[in-house]
Formats: sequence, structure tokens, C-alpha cells
Amino acid sequence: MLPVFLQAPWVHFFPLSALLFTFVLLGVGYIFVQSFDRRFSRVGSLLVGVSGSWLGGCLFWGWLRTHPALHLPVEAVALPCAFIGLNTKWRIGSAFYLSCLIGTAFTDLIMVFTGVMHQWPLIVNASIQDASDLLNATASNLLNVFSISLMILTALFILFLSDQMRKRGSIPYSLQGGAWLVASAALSTTLWVDGLFFLTTLLQPTLSGLI
Repeated sequence: MLPVFLQAPWVHFFPLSALLFTFVLLGVGYIFVQSFDRRFSRVGSLLVGVSGSWLGGCLFWGWLRTHPALHLPVEAVALPCAFIGLNTKWRIGSAFYLSCLIGTAFTDLIMVFTGVMHQWPLIVNASIQDASDLLNATASNLLNVFSISLMILTALFILFLSDQMRKRGSIPYSLQGGAWLVASAALSTTLWVDGLFFLTTLLQPTLSGLI
């Protein structure tokens, strides 16, 4: 839930300090991996993965938020490192980052097909009051058969992928088991984050973190 409740408003008002917090996450994660037992090492690897997602979010929402087409490419800023890390002690963090990126891709595709992407620049460039009204109207326009059906089908597909990841993570003695379980949890959490965002835009747009 961090992108909705913490990062989005922080980046909105204090983008530089939010960006610098990336290095706090990265540093703590590195120390955990290098200095503690296996449990802390996994937590450290996860924090490193979180720092990659945090970095992409800060870069986009801090300086490029009016260009929705750049959302996914900017969020993928750590993609090469994540692929390399899959076969190292950083696999937990890599799996988390890659799974979050997949969730972001699904979210952006839905916004394209439902017309939300077209409204995005208008909302983020408007005044707080106008942005709140525009965001609420955009969310209300999704209450139609096509949009709801598309969102439900996408949610079911995400749940299917998440379940397949979870099953692979349950294989006994699998070195990648923990990474698959983390990836499953991160992908399924996409539904909670998007659902919470959609709900707040309908009920109280100013709490969405977008404006």
C-alpha cells in the first residue's frame, strides 16, 4: 500500500527527499544482506527490490507525471539489474521488483483500454479542486459494462498468474521458492493497490495520492 499512502503524496510535495530515500532503502538492504543471518538477508534483499520500485516511482511522479506514456519505461529503470539478480543472493528483491513491474504493466494497459490514460495529463495539470473533480468523474465513467468486465477479467488473470507463482514457490527444496512466493504476493497486491486507488477516487479523490 506504500505507493498510495506514502510515496505518492511525498513525491508530490517533496520529490527530491523522496528520491534520496531510495538510497536509505538500498543501504539498509545491503547491510542486512551482508551482516546478518539468513532471515535478515532475505529482508535485505527484499528492501533492495523495494528500492528499485521506489526509484522508478519517484522519477516518474516527481518529474514526469504529465507524460503517462513514460510511466512503465521509467518504472523499469532497474530492469537490467533485476534480471541479473535473479540468479544471485538478491533473487528475492529481483523477484519482487519484476513482479511489481508486471503489475504496473497490467494497470497501464487497463488505463489505455478504458480511456483513463487520456485523462491523466488533464488531472495532474489541474488545480487541486479541479483535479479532484476530474479524477472522480474519470473513475465514475468506469462504472460501465465494458470497463468493469475488462477489470474483472484482468483481475482474474492476475490471480491466476499469482497462484501459479505461489505453486512454484511451494516446491520442496527449491532454491528459488522464496523468490516465487514473494513474486506471487507482490503481483496479487497489485489488485489491492489498484482497488484501493479506484475506491478512493470514487469516494474521496484527494486521498488517492495522485493529486
